[in-house]
Amino acid sequence: MDTLSIVALLYGPDQRGLVARVAGWIFDNEGNILHADQHRDPEENIFFQRVEWIQPGNIATVRRVADAFAIMAREKLGMTVRVALSHEVPRIGALVSKVPHCLQDIAYKSKRGEIRGELACVVSNQTELQAFCASISLPFHHVEPQGCDNRGAEDALLEIFRLYKVDLIIMARYTQVLSSHFLQSASIPVISIHHSFLPAFPGGRPYQQAYSRGVKLIGATAHYAAPSADKGPIIAQDVVRISQRHSIADLIEKGRDLEQLVLAQAVRLHLENRVLSYNNRTVVFD
Repeated sequence: MDTLSIVALLYGPDQRGLVARVAGWIFDNEGNILHADQHRDPEENIFFQRVEWIQPGNIATVRRVADAFAIMAREKLGMTVRVALSHEVPRIGALVSKVPHCLQDIAYKSKRGEIRGELACVVSNQTELQAFCASISLPFHHVEPQGCDNRGAEDALLEIFRLYKVDLIIMARYTQVLSSHFLQSASIPVISIHHSFLPAFPGGRPYQQAYSRGVKLIGATAHYAAPSADKGPIIAQDVVRISQRHSIADLIEKGRDLEQLVLAQAVRLHLENRVLSYNNRTVVFD
């Protein structure tokens, strides 16, 4: 008999006995909890939990148990819930422009099995990274932006990502802002990397902004994409110290290392089902 695991992420109004009821349901259905973590937002009285358990049975049986848990959590506990199975390998689509480092890092990590997902395709509004993608047999598509009305180009992006059946889109230094039409039509999460410690220095040329303000720290931020640029729920951030001795070129060089690190961290957390997003914020079970 196969042994698979189920991960459930749930949140909703806090109430007495939630942890016991979740654990009891898993026990009653022959599961064995591997990890459980929870958080309570006292300001909004919201309970959050990530629970992972071993569930005996074949894939079809485990899927039925996962679906039954989701129904129970919604109907009896009043929770919003998402479940995933351990054998499932999400497919990733990447959006890039011409800066290569974030795409290359994710591509090699995917090839080496260092992230729990398969990079299935790359779409770009430029052609500079086509040769790199060809060198590692990664499908590459070029879609030109269409000026002020970018609806046609976004529809082309959606068609490509649907063709490759992706479960997650990453914006690996993609220079276009995705519209609400795209984000709603895609119906899957989109993770973006921004080269500053948001909410400081949103928009373009953040390193130049940081240099002109004489800051002593620069950062990088990975967040879920939103129609307003750099405003989505933050998943991961990191910083590095700088001083007056560093030029703008130095800031860009240091920032690129941070961007790779932070984007990879956010993608890992998402693919391992460790991120709950609510009210433009996230709870991260790391």
